[in-house]
Amino acid sequence: MLRLVLMTALSLATVEGAAAQSVQPRPAEAAAEAAPVTTYARLVSASQEDDGKLYVRLKLLPRAKLPFTVQRFRVTDRTLLAGIAEGSWVRFTAKHIDGENTLTSIQATAECKRFQKCG
Repeated sequence: MLRLVLMTALSLATVEGAAAQSVQPRPAEAAAEAAPVTTYARLVSASQEDDGKLYVRLKLLPRAKLPFTVQRFRVTDRTLLAGIAEGSWVRFTAKHIDGENTLTSIQATAECKRFQKCG
């Protein structure tokens, strides 16, 4: 009887330990979330919606391997766009926040020529 109780307790501890392990993020996933990816694009336009939200449209380089070449991003901090004119080449980072692509940083840069290294 004691042996049955010990085996049951041991199996429950093993199941609880496995459940706790699956909740924790894997190191590779955590590193991927921590490292932002810089993307190069051309600023097509900036517009403010009726609800006051500011959006920019960015034409991404074809080698970015995204299905659309022009994407819309929400700008939460208007100072990010200070000094960047429409038609300028930019490099930026973005995150998916509240269901929208949102700019986290943007800087004007030299033109990125196709099939050449940007930077």
